[in-house]
Amino acid sequence: METVERPSGGEDEYLQHRRLKRGAAGWVLLAGLGVAYVISGDFAGWNLGLAQGGWGGLLIAFVLMAVMYTCMVFGLAELSSTLPTAGAGYAFARRALGPLGGFATGMAVLIEYAVAPAAIATFIGGYVEALGLFGLTNSWPVYLVTYVIFIGIHLRGVGEALKIMFAITAVAAVALVAAVVGLLPKFDPAKLFDIVPDGSAGSNAFLPMGVSGILAALVYGIWFFLAVEGVPLAAEETSNPKRDMPRGIIVAVIILVVFGALMLVLVPGAAGSQAMSGSDNPLPEALRIAYGGNTFLADFINYAGLAGLVASFFSIIYAYSRQLFALSRAGYLPRWLSLTGARRTPYWALIVPGTIGFLLAAVTQDGALLINIAVFGATVSYVLLNLSHIVLRKKEPNLERGYRTPGGTVTTSIALVLSAVAVVATFVVDVLAASITAAIFAAALLYFWLYSQHRIVAGAPEEEFAQLAMAEAELK
Repeated sequence: METVERPSGGEDEYLQHRRLKRGAAGWVLLAGLGVAYVISGDFAGWNLGLAQGGWGGLLIAFVLMAVMYTCMVFGLAELSSTLPTAGAGYAFARRALGPLGGFATGMAVLIEYAVAPAAIATFIGGYVEALGLFGLTNSWPVYLVTYVIFIGIHLRGVGEALKIMFAITAVAAVALVAAVVGLLPKFDPAKLFDIVPDGSAGSNAFLPMGVSGILAALVYGIWFFLAVEGVPLAAEETSNPKRDMPRGIIVAVIILVVFGALMLVLVPGAAGSQAMSGSDNPLPEALRIAYGGNTFLADFINYAGLAGLVASFFSIIYAYSRQLFALSRAGYLPRWLSLTGARRTPYWALIVPGTIGFLLAAVTQDGALLINIAVFGATVSYVLLNLSHIVLRKKEPNLERGYRTPGGTVTTSIALVLSAVAVVATFVVDVLAASITAAIFAAALLYFWLYSQHRIVAGAPEEEFAQLAMAEAELK
């Protein structure tokens, strides 16, 4: 049975040292934040799915995950306009599923956001090496500098960070448009199907790894959208969350679907699926293959591709810090992690996961492995987030909502089924990565069961939402 605590010195004093800066973002910045979370996925990582399922398998995986994310985002638009707190996914599940459900969701999101920047750092290193910068043959110094610089910017303040993030994302978007313009004249549909069928059940030119390749490619279909669900983490720093949250997150997912579809078709369609299936920097490499050598455009995309990778790296640092901040502020994780400085930034929540992420990148230097770990955490959280929307609709139908999901629980039920399939897919692709992540997740749940459920802070905003719901239920 969970218990709540009143911090020594009083709740006002406790929360005074754990406040974020309000009014830093409107819906345009939120949409930019949503695109920034994910845009690196268009530059690198997704193409590894070609080796798992061929172009046809990855195409089907992309369509399924586009449907899942779009349906889930409609649900999150409703939840974030109804419960606008920094806890986001944890807060939604806390209200719908109780403290254990809230903590489980928050930890799954935290695993995703702590590991995803490490994966992106390895791709940043790959792009730097491809450019021949600094004569590097080992990328760990790139990882270190990247973490230090961008955590440092976040420590300066959220308004500054979001504006820089928006500018970097704009550069990356221009690069994607330039890649489309450069690759379109070289597009040849036959190149999409140049992976030789492996003879497995149902294998053919369209599905060279057979039907099982679709499931294996789901993880990389997710990489086109991974972390867009983090937009609601900015709720406490938003001018008008009831209005801005739905607009921001829905616009973001639409942009991501369009960019993802263009990359999936044009990159292997110009350079060949086989050549792209193992590339660390597929966009500039596709241009070089398509044009028979280096070009100005390929170099531009290579440099601008770094902007895309940096945009996602930069923004997911923001996301993990806010999720950790909220869980810590409410007492689910050590409370010192939620302390904020004079600029209202949660400094320990920025530094601690950043240190862990750097070590993961430097030790493994394996982007594919880190993608699999991040995706496992993500897919578990998606199951719980969609379930939270469905439960809240049933449990609290009269709750005041700033936005209502089109299709209601039918929409989020579709997302729930597809996210459950995606959890299974993580084990198909990499049993070891999924098992390690599942073990970490289980250890976190044990920590909650034995320790933190008895030290929940009643005055934290996410807990106040839940306490109000309980009080209203008792009155009825």
